[in-house]
Amino acid sequence: MKITIEGVTEAFAEKVLALAAQQGGELTVTAIHTGWTPERAQQYLSSLPANALRFAQLVVDADGDKPAEELRGAFHGELRGPTIALSRAVPRGVRRKWWPSGTEAPITPRYDPDHPSWQKAIAYTMTRKNVTAFRAAFARMGMDSAAAVDSGE
Repeated sequence: MKITIEGVTEAFAEKVLALAAQQGGELTVTAIHTGWTPERAQQYLSSLPANALRFAQLVVDADGDKPAEELRGAFHGELRGPTIALSRAVPRGVRRKWWPSGTEAPITPRYDPDHPSWQKAIAYTMTRKNVTAFRAAFARMGMDSAAAVDSGE
């Protein structure tokens, strides 16, 4: 029997193996890592147009939590271009086999929980682990914070 588990921790995979062993079965579990590594982050960033690359840099520089109003100010009130480019980069990477299916977008919008109807994002966020991977990717690309931010203003 072969089971492929995507997007789970090694601890979970070990528990599945232990359960199979308790039942007297033999099982091979292949866990596919869907998280962001510096290598994947660099590939993702390299595939972005300049405005989306700058957007990602601003979110990373803000330690993964950048208010949307500040981003709107940096992009003359219009975030549609960079956010569309960011959203298309993940499925493109899956199609090109840069990362596995199930890899989540590294940057996500946050909405006001007190107003659940359609609304503008109040911030764009990234997990701490992703911030670390993306900082490393920007460093590999020779892009420090000041250079990335200054190039767009």
